[in-house]
Amino acid sequence: MLKHWRRFRWSPPRILAAGFAVIIFLGAVLLSMPFASRDGSGTPFIDSLFTATSATCVTGLISVDTGSHYSTIGHLIIIFLIQIGGLGFMTVATLFAFMLRKKISFKERLVLQEAMNQGSIEGIVRLVRKVLLYSLTIEAVGAVLFTIRWSFDMPLAKAIFFGCWHAISMFNNAGFDLFGQFGTPFVSFTAYTSDPLVNLVTMGLIILGGLGFIVLSDIIEYRVKRKLSLHSKIVLTMTAALILIGAIVTYCFEFSNPHTLGALSWDGKIWAAFFQSVSPRTAGANTVDLSSLRQATQFFMVVLMFIGASPGSTGGGIKTTTFATLIGAVITMIRGREDIVMFKMRLGRERILKALTITMLALALVIVVTMLLTVTEDKPFLHLLFETTSAFGTVGLSLGVSPELTLLGKVLVCLTMFAGRLGPLTLAYALGSTTDKELYRYPEGKITIG
Repeated sequence: MLKHWRRFRWSPPRILAAGFAVIIFLGAVLLSMPFASRDGSGTPFIDSLFTATSATCVTGLISVDTGSHYSTIGHLIIIFLIQIGGLGFMTVATLFAFMLRKKISFKERLVLQEAMNQGSIEGIVRLVRKVLLYSLTIEAVGAVLFTIRWSFDMPLAKAIFFGCWHAISMFNNAGFDLFGQFGTPFVSFTAYTSDPLVNLVTMGLIILGGLGFIVLSDIIEYRVKRKLSLHSKIVLTMTAALILIGAIVTYCFEFSNPHTLGALSWDGKIWAAFFQSVSPRTAGANTVDLSSLRQATQFFMVVLMFIGASPGSTGGGIKTTTFATLIGAVITMIRGREDIVMFKMRLGRERILKALTITMLALALVIVVTMLLTVTEDKPFLHLLFETTSAFGTVGLSLGVSPELTLLGKVLVCLTMFAGRLGPLTLAYALGSTTDKELYRYPEGKITIG
């Protein structure tokens, strides 16, 4: 009994889940304190919990405006949670597991290996070093560029703070911003819709944060190795395709909409189309009013948010590699072939089953939460579906539903963000029991499909 309890408590997926829960709770307590709010009156615990969950899960959904509601101390707490959520999810939790010196079974090693996107347990330390180096370097460059641009709009000290804060938020795909303190809450980057530098830096940080550290390492070491792994090839191909397709669809649907792209110049339309294509993968920032988008565009964003970023990144969703595997399975079946082949390499059966499992679990989560929200909230169905998918994909884009959620609605969205950041499969491992490998197989049966 004691042995079983120890295994339950210290398995890697459960350590990740428990670690996230503790960080979120501590963050919620701190954000509810009077010193964390601008007026010193404190914040209701449910709103503090909502913000802490969103920050730690690098989502960006908020029930109170970050810039205007929280004080400088509150902003520092939030950005610390964002950094821990994006960076610490793959470093601190893993290092914590090793510091405990607990024995990890083969099955649990596979879960940890999958969470870190590493080929073996020995490579985790090297990956942690790369995560730290790449993250701090990219965030520093983004902070300098943001500071230079915003030094023309605000005092230098504030421009530096804004530059560092938003560089961390955007690279970690969190979507939090501080622009609400200038008068209008929940405005995000709408004041910079046609600004080339802000658009380029923000999109660059989002894309780099969403590629994953394995891919970044492959790109940086390409000059030496002169080759990319299959994983990197699929991620880069799918990322480029989704961004381009998303921009084209957004441009076509919103070109004549006077409330979004219709009122912009031709170059502003292009910037806005690409930004709204990059952001749903899973950044949460926006440069146009999302509630004014046509329903076709909003629904297309739901699809992009569901797909999300890439494995081993700061983003969520089912991941680009999962989506690519599903597309490959469909094409293979249509062609009447047995193997899914990408870049002249065959995918193993376990990869396909894992992709199907992740997709079905994610789809079930989004459907169930959306159905429950239709009972607790008096909002249009598409708005609730948008909010739920945004929470699952840890995106942070909103049609204005989050600030008006009921208590139960906020709890549901918090749980969805938590599940989305951990990943549905990792969460299933965390909640499930540890079982031994099957020693026998049942005879094969036949059923009719299609």
